[in-house]
Amino acid sequence: MQYYAQEHPEKDNFLFLYKQRITSPSSMAGEVLLVHETANQVKDPRRAWRYDPGRRRAFRTPTVAYDAPALASDGLSTIDNFDMFSGSPDKYNWELKGKKELFVPYNAYHLHSDQLSYDDIVRPGHINQEIARYELHRVWVVEATLKETKDNIYSRRTFYLDEDSWQALLVDHYDEQGELWRVAEAHALNYYEVPVLWTTLDVIHDLKAKRYIAFGLDNQESMYDFSKSMNYRQFTSSALRREGR
Repeated sequence: MQYYAQEHPEKDNFLFLYKQRITSPSSMAGEVLLVHETANQVKDPRRAWRYDPGRRRAFRTPTVAYDAPALASDGLSTIDNFDMFSGSPDKYNWELKGKKELFVPYNAYHLHSDQLSYDDIVRPGHINQEIARYELHRVWVVEATLKETKDNIYSRRTFYLDEDSWQALLVDHYDEQGELWRVAEAHALNYYEVPVLWTTLDVIHDLKAKRYIAFGLDNQESMYDFSKSMNYRQFTSSALRREGR
């Protein structure tokens, strides 16, 4: 389960508040990640806390950044893979390569349907392609190349951004030898009640491991309530400890 809020007493360099709770499997149930996301993370790195149900305590964690393994991803995703890319961009040189036409995941309303179960979507090797939808779109191509003085498991990333919304729809990730390693897809649709173009499902394919991970499956859950009001007090380390108890 994931929660967001956009209220913070320190607003100058604040982006959003984020909380993630693991409900299953039972071996990980109860683990909670809390993040205070900043806009300029070179100036002020994101702040993060983790609640460990085994030790029944919350503690500050400095590793929620860059290519640290993402929580509950079984090694198939990094922190900066979240939402196709998150965190500070300072480890890469960025270049706008221009536009091209490309088949990308788009208008994924069927994939978002509450008439589907997770078993309808998740299949061996890849999600059910009879449910996924792709269409030809103009995209901006942005290339990020790792700086010589920096470290990251991805030496290069190529982003394909929707021309209309600037949502990253596809990202190619290259290893240290320059070989294509992981491919990320963001299956997007319009949430007209907000309005915003956002994703219903993010998928990362690991071509070496021949496995994939899917983030955001929501078909068997209550739909997002964009009108729900949440406040800063729900996103403090003290609140994290109270939830654990």
